[in-house]
Amino acid sequence: MPLVKDDALVADDAWATLPDDAPIPGDGPIIVSLARWQAEGEALRTRNTPLGIRLASDQSPALVADDLGRFGLVALEFPVFSDGRAFSHARILRERYGFKGEVRAIGDVHRDQLAFMARCGFDAFELSGDSADALADWRAAQAEIGVHYQPAADTHPTALSLRERRRVAAIRPATPAALPARRVADDADSTEASASRRPAPVATLHADDYLASASLAGYWAY
Repeated sequence: MPLVKDDALVADDAWATLPDDAPIPGDGPIIVSLARWQAEGEALRTRNTPLGIRLASDQSPALVADDLGRFGLVALEFPVFSDGRAFSHARILRERYGFKGEVRAIGDVHRDQLAFMARCGFDAFELSGDSADALADWRAAQAEIGVHYQPAADTHPTALSLRERRRVAAIRPATPAALPARRVADDADSTEASASRRPAPVATLHADDYLASASLAGYWAY
């Protein structure tokens, strides 16, 4: 099935999905099932190559929460179009557990789901159907909705945040560079005039001068 990632069609996927009954290869990135991980985790931990895990729609990321740091990829399965539990699993991975690796959508994946998948935290998509249309479908799905009302696991700004940016920009004071030249000159003259009206600084007395002044004050007092 065609794989779309980083706005491109992946011609040669580095990850290999390992069947549960297949021997563990010595090298190369592999994706194993949750059952395989639970049964052979110790052997899989000794491999010095990237490891991914595949979760069915009824398998929560909480089952591997303590091991997520070992995985470079989590593949979430959509068994049928109407089963959307993997949407929630993707958000849990990103928002609750802070997973930074690849989150791949696999199974019954279609164009109508792509925009929502991206919002939930998926960043790789194994589409059902013809590879010739996969990239075009992905790009069309991303272009359909330009403004979002709700925050999600992606980085798209919401309608509220965009409105707030416009409001702040409208009330932000102008910088001196943007002011008319005459106003800048008037401000400079005003500053100079204010400086000319300030009282002159009081001269400081040396210690000897202070003693002489004190003596004179005492003389006149008598």
